[in-house]
Amino acid sequence: GAEGSTLMSYFSKNQIQALKPKITFSTLRDLECPVLQSNELQGKPDESCSTEELFEWLGAVLNQVSLNNKSSSFLSTYCCPQPNTMVEKAFLCTITGFIIPEKIIQLLEQLCCYFGEPKLAYWLTLTVHGFADSPVSWRESEHGFHKGGENLYNFVIFRNLDYWLQMAVGTNDDCPP
Repeated sequence: GAEGSTLMSYFSKNQIQALKPKITFSTLRDLECPVLQSNELQGKPDESCSTEELFEWLGAVLNQVSLNNKSSSFLSTYCCPQPNTMVEKAFLCTITGFIIPEKIIQLLEQLCCYFGEPKLAYWLTLTVHGFADSPVSWRESEHGFHKGGENLYNFVIFRNLDYWLQMAVGTNDDCPP
């Protein structure tokens, strides 16, 4: 109606435009990946890695930190937790922009369909990282973006469709119920 045309003229008059999310794909070759067991959140020595070890490793991979544990550059001496396995190819898709919750659910459902056919992967992840100044709030607390702005969650989906949900919020924030 009339309200819609007024709203649209406001946006065009003030040079505001809709932006589409930026999508990038990359292939990671010869990547050491942690061995995970869906029923072992704490991990087991020589059998599987813990949720914390995975979360730290995933952060290193997503930030393109070198995982070779060489101290020559002194930037990072991080390496993949033990036990691990070498993966010939891993695919990384990054979507940058404002994504509504319904699209995230749709992505999650599509990732679960990946295991519908026999695949070599034992698990996959979906990480959603909010903007630091996002108006995200849990319970009655204001989002503490002045202290760091952390707000992200990560689904680890296993072949049997079990999953882990990992969440990180700032020190000033409450965790979701």
